[in-house]
Amino acid sequence: MTKIIRIILLFIGSILFLDGLILILKAKINFGTVIPFLLGLILLIHAFYWTKIQSFLHNRIKLKRLWQTIWVAFLIWCASFFYFVWALQQKIDDHALVPPVKAMIVLGAGIEKNGQPSPALAKRLDRAAPIALAQPKALVIVSGGVGFNEKQSEAEVMANYLHAKYHLPLQQIALEDQSTSTELNLINSKHILAEHDIQLNQPIAIITNDFHIIRSAAIARKQGYQNILMLSSETPLSIRYNAILREYFAFVSGWILNEY
Repeated sequence: MTKIIRIILLFIGSILFLDGLILILKAKINFGTVIPFLLGLILLIHAFYWTKIQSFLHNRIKLKRLWQTIWVAFLIWCASFFYFVWALQQKIDDHALVPPVKAMIVLGAGIEKNGQPSPALAKRLDRAAPIALAQPKALVIVSGGVGFNEKQSEAEVMANYLHAKYHLPLQQIALEDQSTSTELNLINSKHILAEHDIQLNQPIAIITNDFHIIRSAAIARKQGYQNILMLSSETPLSIRYNAILREYFAFVSGWILNEY
C-alpha cells in the first residue's frame, strides 16, 4: 500500500511541479502557476520521504493528528475544486445560433509584448467576431485599460484586431479603455451602453473564456445586467488548467469581497 501511495504522489507531484515551474520560468506568475508548483513540491517530498515522515510522526501523536487534519482539509479542498470544474462545464455554451442582442461586451484578458492580444484574449475576439458580423446593428464593446508596462489599452488592441482580421467596421466598436478588472469592465461598460440608449434589461451578450463564465456572470448580475447571454470561448490548452485553478481562487475571493 505504501508503494502505491508513493507512486501516486510521485506521478501527480511531478506533473504539478513541472507544469508550475515551466510557466513560472515563462514569467507567468500567479495563483494558477504558483499553487501547482508548491503542491507538486510538497507531494514530491512526501513521495521521496514517505517512510521517514511516517517514522518521524510515529511517536508524535499531536503532530501526527495535525498532519492528518491537513491532509483531510486538502482532500476536501480538492473535492471543492473538482466541483467548481464540473460547474464550469455545465455553464459553457454549445456555440449554437446566437439570438439577436443589442450589444456584446468582450472582456479583456491581457496583451502580449508585441502589442497583440494574448492567446486567451484572441480566443474571445475570435468568438465575438462572427456574431458581430452576423448582427451588424449590435454594438461591440471591447473592454480593457492600460496594464503595467503597456503603452496601449487592451480595448485599442482588441478593436484593431477585430478590424484588421475580420474587417469589422470601427463604427460598430466602442472602446472601454479604463478598466483593470472584470468588475470595472462591466461597470464602465454600463456608461457606454447608456450613451447608445441601450438598457440593462435588453439582451446583452458577454464574451469571455470558458473558465471565466461563472464569475463574470455573477458580477454582471450584481451590476444590474438583467438579460445577459454568456458566450464562452475556448482557453488555449497550454494555460487552460492553470487558468481554471487561478479562477477558482478568484471566485472564492470575489465571494469574500462581495463582488457578487
